[in-house]
Amino acid sequence: MSVSIQAAEQPRALALPTASAADAALWLTATVLLAALAYYFLGYDQGAVSVFGSDTHVHEFVHDARHFLGFPCH
Repeated sequence: MSVSIQAAEQPRALALPTASAADAALWLTATVLLAALAYYFLGYDQGAVSVFGSDTHVHEFVHDARHFLGFPCH
């Protein structure tokens, strides 16, 4: 009785992106600033402030998002 043993194939290494810590910090900072600006924009407009003249399109566009984030309306 003979037993043949085959060598198992080695798994291939995954190619990881080469990003430095400075690049990651820059992207994180930019993302946080953009999110804070969007949060401020959503929280500041309560219908009394009009960006485009005398209409309240911005307020109506983000109305449900304001309620979801906990801002009072009207």
